[in-house]
Parts: sequence; structure tokens; C-alpha cells
Amino acid sequence: MTYTAKTFDLPVLEGISEKQIKVHLGLYEGYVKHVNLLQEKVKALKEADAEGNAYITSELRRRFAFEFDGMRMHEYYFEQFEGGAVAAHPEAVLEKTSQMKYREQGLVAHIKEVAGSRGIGWVVVYADARAGTLHTVFVNDHELGQLSGLPVILALDLWEHAFMVDYVPAEKKNYVDAFLANLNWSVVEKRFEEAIKMSAA
Repeated sequence: MTYTAKTFDLPVLEGISEKQIKVHLGLYEGYVKHVNLLQEKVKALKEADAEGNAYITSELRRRFAFEFDGMRMHEYYFEQFEGGAVAAHPEAVLEKTSQMKYREQGLVAHIKEVAGSRGIGWVVVYADARAGTLHTVFVNDHELGQLSGLPVILALDLWEHAFMVDYVPAEKKNYVDAFLANLNWSVVEKRFEEAIKMSAA
């Protein structure tokens, strides 16, 4: 399987410059390139000498999760901007579920709270359809700490490459505000609804 970097239909974003997006997309394309490269290397090493290259191929396989998760998390990230900013629907299943989970604080405020955690990484909102809830988690490294088996419904990249063209580290909060202001909540809501349906099937 060869992966191709996706193209995203992104509008002009408020508070996130076109230059920042271009730099960030370049990083995403690097992940795609290295997913394919790792698969090619493992195949070539096995064909050349499977036993003799076993140690090398095992290390490349360990690296695969870093490249693959980096690719996929960035696809979640950029897809959330397609179609332009769309407000959360007050009657959506996601809104009702988040009200049960986060009460008066609300999902957006909780995302901001989690995003305020010290360090770099991701804020990831997952659908836990089996329990009928959702979870908002700070993930340091995208290949580690993901919640097993739970679909990603929102991905907020907090590595410096996502905002350092426009904001210094002390202004991370401003970047988070810009991310949320540009978010197409209908994409997030659809992901949540699909996760619920898949669990019920």
C-alpha cells in the first residue's frame, strides 16, 4: 500500500497565516513520504536477507507508528478546517454528550484547559461509543499515549511547528483560540456520529 499526501480545500484562516499552513503541510507531506519509505525498506531488507536483517527490520517497524500516526493525525487536523468555520450545532449528538460529560464548563472550555498543559503534543478528543461518552486527552507523542480503540473526533496540534510562524511559545493560547475560531464543527460532529453508529452496528 502506497500512501499519497492528501490535498485539503482550506479557506483563508483567521489568525493562522497561509505561510504557517504551507510550512505545516510540508511537515505532513514528510510523514507521508516516510510511511512509504519505511514500508519499502522493510520489504527490501526482507527480500535481501530476512534473517540477517531481522534486527534492522524490527527497529524500522517500531519507527512506523511515529510516521503513520504523524500522517494520520495531521489529516484529522487539516480536515477540520475544510469548508470554513462552522459553529457547533446545539442539537447535535456531540453537544448533548459533551454537556453530560463536561456540564457547565462545556467542551470548548475543557479543550482550552487541556491545551494549557505544559509541554508539546496534541489535544485529542475521542469518541468512547461503548461507554456513551467522550474523552479529551493530552497526548505528548502521537505514536504513544493514544486511547486504544477509540476514534479521533478532534485533533489539535500543539507542537511548535503548528504555530511558530505566527506565534511564540508564550502565545500558544492565542493559537488555540485561532484554531477553535476556524474549526468546522460539522466535521467533528460527523466523526462523532459515525463512531456511535459503528459501535452500534
